[in-house]
This record gives sequence, C-alpha cells and structure tokens, in this order.
Amino acid sequence: MERLTAIEIITRMLVQFTPVWICLFIILTLSVIFRRKLGLYGRLFSSPIGVAGLVLVLFWVLTALFADLIATMDPLTQLSGMKNKKPGWPVTGVEGQWYLLGGDNLARDVFSRMVKGSQIVLAIAPAATIFAFMVGITLGLPAGFYGGKLDTLLSFLANLVLAFPVILLFFLLVTPEIRSTGVPLALAGVLFLFPIIFFSLLFFTRFDENPFKLKIYLSITLVLGFWAYSGLAFNKDPLGVFYMDPNLLNIFVSVVFVNSPTVFRIVRGLTIDLKTRDYVAAAQTRGERPWYIMLWEVLPNVRGPLIVDFCLRIGYTTILLGTLGFFGLGLTPESPDWGLTINEGRKLLAVYPHPALAPTFALMSLVLGLNLLADGLREESLKD
Repeated sequence: MERLTAIEIITRMLVQFTPVWICLFIILTLSVIFRRKLGLYGRLFSSPIGVAGLVLVLFWVLTALFADLIATMDPLTQLSGMKNKKPGWPVTGVEGQWYLLGGDNLARDVFSRMVKGSQIVLAIAPAATIFAFMVGITLGLPAGFYGGKLDTLLSFLANLVLAFPVILLFFLLVTPEIRSTGVPLALAGVLFLFPIIFFSLLFFTRFDENPFKLKIYLSITLVLGFWAYSGLAFNKDPLGVFYMDPNLLNIFVSVVFVNSPTVFRIVRGLTIDLKTRDYVAAAQTRGERPWYIMLWEVLPNVRGPLIVDFCLRIGYTTILLGTLGFFGLGLTPESPDWGLTINEGRKLLAVYPHPALAPTFALMSLVLGLNLLADGLREESLKD
C-alpha cells in the first residue's frame, strides 16, 4: 500500500466522522425549526458567533459520544514499524488500514488518540463544573441574601482559596504526596454533599405544602444521592454502580475545589443586587420562606450570567486539565489525554510535529468553541 495524499487523508477523516455530521445536522435543523420555543438557546441562533461556538462544541461532544465508531485503531495499541510514521502511512501487515494522522513515538495512532482524548476531557470538565456550581450556588445564595457574619465568613474562606495562584493550587492538590495525606478524599467527602443538599432544599421549598410529593422527591434524592456519594467519594458502593478511579477522583475534586469560590462570588454578587427587587419584596409580603425566595425567585433570574460563566468555566477547566496532562499530573501515562499527548509530542516537535499538532488543534478548537458560545449567550441574555 502507498501512503495517502493530503486530500485522501482529509476525505477519510471526514468519512470517519459521519455519525457526528448526521447528528449535528439533525440537532441544528430541529433547533432552528423550534427556536422560538427554546428560550435563550433558541435565540442563540440569531448570533453568528454563538452558532459558530455551538457547532464546535457539539462537534466535540458528539465525537466523544461516538469515539468508538470514529477511531480507526485502539489508541493504546503499539504496532511494530509505525513509530513516528507520517500522516497517511499504511499500517504494517494490515491491509486497508492507515494511520491517518501518523504514529507517535510509541507507534500508536495519533488520530485515534485524539478522538478518544475527547472522552476524557468531556467526562471530567462539564461534570466537575456542575459540581462546582452546586457548591457555589448553595453557599453564594445565603451569603448574598442574609449578609452579616455568614457572608463575612464564607467570603473570607472563598478569598482564602482565591489568594493562591490557580495553577499552583491545582498542582498542589493533584501531586501524589498530597494524595497520600488523604486531603483529596476529605475534600470529596465535603464537596460531594452539596448536590444532595441543593436538590433537597430545592424540593423541600417547592413542595413543602404537598407532603406526598415532597416525600417522593426527597426519598429519591436522598437514596440516589447517598448511593452515588458513597461510591464516588469513598468507593463504598455495594453494587459497584458508582465508582471513580482514585487518580480521576483527585483531579475531579481539585477542579471542583478551585472553581467553587469563583462561582460563589458571582452568585453572591448577583444575589445582593437582586434581593432588593420588587418581586423579592412581593414574595416576602406573601410570607414566603427565605430559601424559597433564593431558589425560586432569585436563582431563575440569574440564570443568564450563570449559563455564560458555565460555558467559560468549562473552557478554563479544559485548559487546566490539558496543563496537568502536559506536566504529567493528569491521568495514567498511557492515557490519550490531550495534554499528555501534547507533552509527549513536543519532545520531537522539530523532527516529527504531527503527534503534537492534532491534540493541540483539538484542545484549541474546543476551548474556542466554548468561548464563542459564551459570547453568543451573553449577547442574547443582555436582550432580556
């Protein structure tokens, strides 16, 4: 077999992404058709910048979902004679197979590692950001609403964390020496409680006058919540449904811990502004409880800024994960993590640039898409 030309490489990669193109077309078509019923998301299609960001983000989300179908090889498999081979090189001893983006210094397929690497990023960054928002919202609402000593204490703790440089704090939390002390496990035990607290408060304030529904929702929340909590935080799930690798748990907890104080400050500031509005005064006049006002009057009215910040924060987290991988503090060394792959490729950048270029472009395009999406959402939310 001969080496593929540049046009053949591009054509074959486009064909490999066929499931992504099909789903992307369906999602965008349905979104445009029903845009008037989709609220802020529907209005996003009036912003060219927002649409460009949405397409990039959806591309990588769908790539992560269909990674097993898109990847042409096992990302961990090392094939004899394929070390540092250029893009389009035929696989030795396998008819009809090529390393579309070449081979790395361990003879693994760069294209497949780039594709599978998207799963790692999109499994950690959004989920960890959601947890950080749960912590920030649960603490930021009462701090801004009540003020006083509670606000002073929580703001001091948030500022204490924010006083450390983010990258340095991240490095400290994920190093093996810190992990051996049990600090990440203790942080997981505290931080992973906040989703349970948040949803319990949400349902209690909403259905406190309907005991039957309240019991159902609270029971589901507490059973599922503590079941997941025991497995994710302490690996004590008796059924083995919820589990997180210790190394992944360390990174996950670090992301939540680093991002939570910033989310707290945003929510606190917005709450201080909105608690003086007329609809809050009207709710107080009706005799509504403080937590009901915070969760069902204040929180829905800050969704615009929070959605924008959520998109930006996923981008920041993606960069942090890439940085950790680059310095060897991410997942296992053989993992197709983008940051780790970039670090491995940059050692031979002057001679074989292709192993580092593919994950670099992937990381850059995902972060760019998140930033553009956030800009589009910000632009449309200001029109409310």
